[in-house]
Amino acid sequence: MASAMKRLLLIIVALSPAAALGQDHYGAIAYSPRTKAHGWAFNHPSQKAAQATALYNCRQHAPDCKTVVWFLNACAALATGEGGYGSAWGSTQAAADKEALKLCASHTKGCTIARRVCTEGKK
Repeated sequence: MASAMKRLLLIIVALSPAAALGQDHYGAIAYSPRTKAHGWAFNHPSQKAAQATALYNCRQHAPDCKTVVWFLNACAALATGEGGYGSAWGSTQAAADKEALKLCASHTKGCTIARRVCTEGKK
């Protein structure tokens, strides 16, 4: 009897809305080095969907956009400077920002964060 109750409880928990929080969420940032336009996406069910959305949003402003970072259940950042950029993802927004700025600074000067984005549940 106790075993049947445990199974029923597991089924109820698995079907509850809270269980959906455990699903994967993808995001991406697209960027045009020529125009500095960017687009982003978050909370998509696949990497492909996140990249397509980020590219679509970026291409509203520039035709030469490319995906510069994608991420899963995490955060990402795009840093731009005088003549280059850096992009990164991390388990927190602060980690993504730090790495994007570091990568940007290895190519150019005057780097600042141009875009920050996290998937659901991340900050």
